[in-house]
Amino acid sequence: MRKHNFFKDKKILLTGGNGFLGQWVLKELLRKGALRKNIEIPSSKTNNLLSVQNIKRMVKGKDIIIHLAALVGGIGFNRENPGRMVYENLVVGTHLMEEARKAGVFKFVTLGTICCYPKYTPVPFKEENLWNGYPEETNAPYGLAKKMQLVQSQAYRQQYGFNSIFLMPVNLYGPGDNFDPKSSHVIPALIKKFFDAKQKGEKNVVVWGTGKATREFLYVEDAAKAIVLAAEKYNKSEPVNIGAGFEIAIKDLVEKLVKLMDFKGKIVWDKTKPNGQPRRCLDVSKAKKEFGFTAKTRFEQGLKETVEWYMGHSL
Repeated sequence: MRKHNFFKDKKILLTGGNGFLGQWVLKELLRKGALRKNIEIPSSKTNNLLSVQNIKRMVKGKDIIIHLAALVGGIGFNRENPGRMVYENLVVGTHLMEEARKAGVFKFVTLGTICCYPKYTPVPFKEENLWNGYPEETNAPYGLAKKMQLVQSQAYRQQYGFNSIFLMPVNLYGPGDNFDPKSSHVIPALIKKFFDAKQKGEKNVVVWGTGKATREFLYVEDAAKAIVLAAEKYNKSEPVNIGAGFEIAIKDLVEKLVKLMDFKGKIVWDKTKPNGQPRRCLDVSKAKKEFGFTAKTRFEQGLKETVEWYMGHSL
């Protein structure tokens, strides 16, 4: 079968398809030949994934499930909602994979998270280091709930021959991101802070932590391409990092945004707030080797597009 026809006749369930990443994954599936009429995107309002009955109905007759739906947020949201983080992510993922197996689904793609890694992982993070310690405390409930999908995936392949794969993306960013300060990640949270400060004429912007922690960021369109490539080409239960293979200190990220957004005020570092994991940077060689993925978007360009999108939708 020709490569671009792989998705043509496949019936696909795309959970989280209305979300930030999901909208880009949908575009990529259509670009690769999937038919829109064959893609079901459950609405969280009418098809709550915490209901097993809903899940049973949705997986019936599907060939591929791409599971993106998750309860996610930044450090503050994780600290305030550890119970919800572990329960909702664990229950939805567990039931979805079990019902998919029982329904005879051909391929199950689930998204883990960089938060699965131990707090002190040698940089760059290699997949084989995944079990060498406990995750960073502020997001451990989320990270461990997601990690159980890997355990389930490997156990199901071993016992049932179920074809499921587990991908671990780094922090995503890009146009259409979640800019709600209660639950957003670092890039959209900072963009909103600088934008609001400029609008109100404020002289200071407070940023959490010391600025020394490092993060890796992946442009959302690149992430979508990686997920769809893996859905098509990767058929093993070993976890795979999805990233851009670089790290940047939060302090340097702030400086880039200050320049991009022409913010003239002062940055105040609130050192009473947590930094989160000290460093994050992935070894991305496995994704390239196994299914040919390499991130293409330069960070400066992606950041510029994200800022422009937000300003265009806020003014």
